[in-house]
Amino acid sequence: MLCGSCLNDNALASALIRLGHDVALVPIYTPIRTDEEDVSLDRVFYGAISVYLEQRSALFRHTPWLVDRLLSSPRVLSWAAGRGTSIEAKELGDLTLSVLQGEHGHQGKELARLVAWLRDEYRPDLVHLSNSLLVGMARRMRQELGVPVLCSVQGEDIFLDELEEPYRSRVAETLRERAPDADGFISTSRFYVEHMAPYLGVPRERMHCVALGVNPAGFGTGERPQSERPFVIGYLARICPEKGLHLLVQALKHLVDDTGPGRIRLRVAGWLGPRDQAYFDGIMDQVREWGLAEAVEHRGEIDRAGKIEFLSSLHVLSVPTTYKEPKGRFVLEALASGVPVVEPRHGAFPEIIEATGGGLLVEPESPRALANGLRELLDDPGRRAELGRAGQAAVRRDYSDEAMARRTLAVYERYMGS
Repeated sequence: MLCGSCLNDNALASALIRLGHDVALVPIYTPIRTDEEDVSLDRVFYGAISVYLEQRSALFRHTPWLVDRLLSSPRVLSWAAGRGTSIEAKELGDLTLSVLQGEHGHQGKELARLVAWLRDEYRPDLVHLSNSLLVGMARRMRQELGVPVLCSVQGEDIFLDELEEPYRSRVAETLRERAPDADGFISTSRFYVEHMAPYLGVPRERMHCVALGVNPAGFGTGERPQSERPFVIGYLARICPEKGLHLLVQALKHLVDDTGPGRIRLRVAGWLGPRDQAYFDGIMDQVREWGLAEAVEHRGEIDRAGKIEFLSSLHVLSVPTTYKEPKGRFVLEALASGVPVVEPRHGAFPEIIEATGGGLLVEPESPRALANGLRELLDDPGRRAELGRAGQAAVRRDYSDEAMARRTLAVYERYMGS
């Protein structure tokens, strides 16, 4: 799976490096996966195999360094990740809690090793943790490194809400206990600032909004569809219930009923995991029952070149999430390609659409409202082109990876200065 957080973190590190800064992007648990040049270290801390074994057996909390280094080699971890290891929240409550407990958790030696490397070899001026599930590291880092420690929040509440009791409550309590150990937090949207500040129990003045950015290179360079027939709708995200593919397919049925057969196509791309195979199979069974099999095309997971080609083939993109999306990277990538979007009126989508002028907002979880929004752009090519141009210009101006890096640097400087 091309993880959205990996893509965001790698894009930020790449842009900071291009601006002349010395950055170490440190993989935690497994090597990162990104569709751009990977700028991370060829070394993994808190290796997933070791972390799991340390959680299950006290023996592995005291194994020698050579054993841990073997278990945490990128090659071994990549092999293990390909074996279909579960990342279900309901199965990871005890491990999530233990990692959050930092130096007091079962993975204490992993934290000590990471801090020692930072202190003795890299010697950073600032540490930026990727998400709040890692905030248990902050206390030890501040004590031994004497530098500011910031922490991103970028969608981890979705995982936290799926934890089973008693771990959901215990993790939430531990997060609030550990959050003060970080000097400040960086959120991906204003919506998420308002959501996560009370969730973590931190003052809003310590929660800074830095909008995401994407590398615009290559986007918008492919040949756009010249014909209005068929009208091509795209979906580019992980295939799972919370991303709302079932809603988009129901909207497709409304559109076909309204406009007649043969005029609409839906192209679907994104990672499909074993957990969600039955969900996708059910959608496709429904599509065939409706007689729309020829109208739906599944492209699977695609790399960056495939993504650019995919987006260039669309008239509009829609990922109608059922949850309040805090990021919306797929929206920025579509707009960078000059493709307008139709998204639900919740989460980060309203602020992205307001800032870019690149799409329409509709009532959440309503296939009929979604179909009406898509129909509006189907029937008005001029407006569709206007939205696409506005969105593309706004992304290149305000939502590039370099713009994100400069906004992040402003937050870093605020803490380093004090």
